[in-house]
Amino acid sequence: MNARIERVNPEPLHATPGYAHVTVVEAGRTAYLAGQCPLDAAGELAGRGDLDAQIDQVAANALVALEAVGARPEDVVRSVIYVRSDETGVLAGAWRRLNDSVIAGAFGTASTLLGVAQLGFGGQLVEVDLTAALPPG
Repeated sequence: MNARIERVNPEPLHATPGYAHVTVVEAGRTAYLAGQCPLDAAGELAGRGDLDAQIDQVAANALVALEAVGARPEDVVRSVIYVRSDETGVLAGAWRRLNDSVIAGAFGTASTLLGVAQLGFGGQLVEVDLTAALPPG
């Protein structure tokens, strides 16, 4: 049985494009994933210069990390998405791509999308940081 997760959008707050303003989780086990980068299994940057390809790699990596601890994307209770851009259209496109990815279920929770000037690896365009509520174990 997975943790009980409640997502709340208080009526006085603005409508969201799919995420929840507040996520409540009963106390229990939690997994904090390191920021998932667009690196392949060999540690090489995937999709140099291609944000969509990098998002696909990040999503694939995040799915492996979640599954390694018995979690699913729907168990994510907090996400922070970093995109190397200050353009609203690029940020919105990244949000849409993630919401169409193998970890789409992770983004209906409390989420933050940030445009940043630089990420950890040369050529890196995106990183995703996830926190998941785990079933009792």
